[in-house]
Amino acid sequence: MRFGMPWPGADVGREAEQAGVTAFCAGDFVDRDAYTTLAEIVAGTEHALAGPAIAYAFARTPYAHATALRHLHARAPGRLFLGLGTGAFRINRDWFGVDARHPVDRIAETAEIVRAWLHAENGETIRYKGEFATIDADVRAPVLGKLDIPILLAGFNARMATAAGRVADGVIGHGLFTAAWWDEVVRPAVARGAAENDRRPLEYGWIITAVDDSAPERAIADARRMIAFYLTVRTYDPFVAHHGWQEPVERLRAAFRAGDTDAMGQAVTDEMLSEIAVCGTTADARATLARRAGSLPRDIGFFAAPSFLVGRTRRAAYARSSLALLDAVPGED
Repeated sequence: MRFGMPWPGADVGREAEQAGVTAFCAGDFVDRDAYTTLAEIVAGTEHALAGPAIAYAFARTPYAHATALRHLHARAPGRLFLGLGTGAFRINRDWFGVDARHPVDRIAETAEIVRAWLHAENGETIRYKGEFATIDADVRAPVLGKLDIPILLAGFNARMATAAGRVADGVIGHGLFTAAWWDEVVRPAVARGAAENDRRPLEYGWIITAVDDSAPERAIADARRMIAFYLTVRTYDPFVAHHGWQEPVERLRAAFRAGDTDAMGQAVTDEMLSEIAVCGTTADARATLARRAGSLPRDIGFFAAPSFLVGRTRRAAYARSSLALLDAVPGED
């Protein structure tokens, strides 16, 4: 496997690429746009892969996703990938004002339409008829041509992971993923979907990573709070039940409702921390990565610094510290 990271800015990004980081990813939120960040990555790197991981699938039309990728392909041919995620139901409904029902079927259709736009040749009409959209685009300009840009879906639960295997080129794993969740839920589900098209799906995924040799306890506390913040969302209840973590998760949710962020992190057990995060000193983190080698995404793992109550300066420091982990998992010959 290879390691990447969320884009840490131009200065750290250049240093990271020179150190051996092979991929950078960008995300969406109210204060950042995945494709604007992707343009920064393309401009600030020479060889690394680059792509959204993830872009909100329904915040833009499939046309808009594909057009952004075509535009950036001219600057970074062969280096792009697209990671799409549904986003939470309330985000789609209340932020974007779009229909959030049937998210698995909708994102599967979105991926198929994006691929139709990316694979379109000059002089070819792009046609698609699905449950949610019909496309009949006769583009009378010599601007197309097939682009093989991998499309991956953020597949947390089994049904979405199956869709990732069936209609996309692979799956993007969440930072919460453990060995048990990869091996017992996600990988079998992706394989079921991929069996329909006889190919080996890609595995990308986030790894919650906080390394600080001068203040390892603070790094551990940041990782605990990040895990706790994710687990306040009931979407992840099947994951919680699968591991038998209902009691600590109820405690951290009660702390969240009370506004006690310290108690949130403290509710995350040592077992949860060990199975999910890579944190502490550099030596601790390297040992964890070696132990968890089989539970990491097979193709690219993104060392993702905690973002909940962690400022940009400390996130950049975590990104730099993670460079010491690039050779922690031996590659296969």
